This record gives sequence, structure tokens and C-alpha cells, in this order.
Amino acid sequence: MLTSRQARMTAFSAGPARTAALRPAVAVRPRARPTAAVAVRAEISYIMVKPDGVQRGLVGDIISRFERKGYKLAGLKLYQTPREVAEEHYKDLSSKPFYKDLVNYIVSGPVVCMVWEGKGVVATARKMIGATNPLASEPGTIRGDYAIEVGRNVIHGSDSPENGEREAGLWFKEGLVSWEQTMTPWLKE
Repeated sequence: MLTSRQARMTAFSAGPARTAALRPAVAVRPRARPTAAVAVRAEISYIMVKPDGVQRGLVGDIISRFERKGYKLAGLKLYQTPREVAEEHYKDLSSKPFYKDLVNYIVSGPVVCMVWEGKGVVATARKMIGATNPLASEPGTIRGDYAIEVGRNVIHGSDSPENGEREAGLWFKEGLVSWEQTMTPWLKE
């Protein structure tokens, strides 16, 4: 039997094939996955980096904030928004005097559409984004750090789980990606 130092030296000199042979055999059992009948999708939030955020190169930082928080990305695309989609998205504001300007702004350049998934993602995303009026947003929030004007406030986030579902369906007609993050066991009890 080799000592651990001898095994390391042998593995170093013998290469990967020899190293694998020296490792003890370990039975790895795949984790049980829930069946489709009992699987429940986690809460989702639709997040959109608006044209000003895209033009200013803020996309990477915004994505990074959600990744570092531990949320799972379920949809992502750079998108030139058709007027009909912008109008449908903001239909609840159609009676407001700024509605036409808002729609024109959203269709003025590409946006980055994202769907993030996880426990409490809607409420947490709203806190991360900050108040609609950037001047009322706390430092450390996305709008508090990057925006000054209400009309150019960098980002949109769903305001309820129901709107998260509705908005994801509107912007991701092709569906979302279902995948398992390897870090999930490190984030959940």
C-alpha cells in the first residue's frame, strides 16, 4: 500500500489515468427528481433592462447582481421590442399622460429580457431595483446607483408573482429554459 505522499507523487508522474486508478471507488447515487405531477415551479420575475441601460453597458452588472443573490436565470434575450408588445406590456398605464412616450422609449432601442426564478424573487428583485423614481431609490439599488430620471430609470421588474407569469408569457412566447443549477444545494436547506 502506498502512503498518501507516494500516491500523490505517483499520480503526478503517471498522469490522469493513473490518478483515477488510485482514487477509492465511491458509489454516487443520482439525486431523486420530482415527477412532473408533483413538481412545482418556483416563483418567477420578468426583468427588463431598458434601452438606456443597454446603451450604457449596464447589462452585465445587472445580471451579476441577480446571479450573486442566487437566483436562477430561466430566460435571456436581446430584443428589439415591437410596438404591439410594448403597448400590451404597459396596457395598465394606457390612460396616463406619459404612456405614449413610455412606449416610444421602450421601442427606441434594444432591451434585454430576462426571467429570474427563485423563492421570493419578485419582492427581492423590487428591493434590488429600487423605487420607480431614481431620486427616491437607496444607494446600492440598481436605480439608486445608475439612474437619475423617472423616464430613463434603466430597468423594469414585475410587481407581483402573477404579473411575473403574465410578463414572462408575453416576452418569452417560445418558453423558458428548465435546468438544474449545481449551486442549488448550497443555497437551500
